[in-house]
Formats: sequence, structure tokens, C-alpha cells
Amino acid sequence: QVQLVESGGGLVQPGGSLRLSCAASGSIFNIYIMGWYRQAPGKQRELVARITSGENTRYADSVKGRFTISRGNAKNTIYLEMNSLKPEDTAVYYCNRIEGTNNYWGQGTQVTVSS
Repeated sequence: QVQLVESGGGLVQPGGSLRLSCAASGSIFNIYIMGWYRQAPGKQRELVARITSGENTRYADSVKGRFTISRGNAKNTIYLEMNSLKPEDTAVYYCNRIEGTNNYWGQGTQVTVSS
């Protein structure tokens, strides 16, 4: 079993920045995909960005050039650097980890972009 713990959400003004962190613990493997998804009220959960154990990255078109996903030295931690935030980025952000057929989710962290 894998546990994911997110941190770093909060309230920020439009144009501001936030950094989300996600730490994985438990029985983790070296081959995986980790990423961030978000869900706004009344909308489906969507992929924001993800990174593989080989450090290949993928971004949603809506965040390209503004968000950066990276991996920590310990390789069980990922970060999401969010810049030039917009009100439409407001959502609950969830950390996700895929190992083979196993799919794990964090509890979510709220990001609110508002003046």
C-alpha cells in the first residue's frame, strides 16, 4: 500500500505563485508515474501534469508555460510549481501515483486564486 500526502495549497491572488508538494510512503516501487490532477466544483477531475520515473513529463495545455512538475532527490516526492495563476486554476489538487495496475490518490489540497 502507498500513502500520498500533499501540502502547499492555499489562497493566492491572480498572477501569484504556489508550490505544491506530494510525498509517497509505504511499499513504493522504482517504476511509476506520479502526477497532479485537479477538480473544480461541478467539473470532472482532469490531469494537470505528470512525471514518470524516467523523468518524462506531460502537461495539460491550459497550464503549459506556467506550471512545472519536478521530482525530489528522494524520488518519492514530486512538486508542482505554479506561476501566473488564474482564477480558473481554482480547484482541489490531487496527487496521484501509478505503479503497474495500482492507482493511488492523495486526500487533495485546495488552491484558490482570487483577489
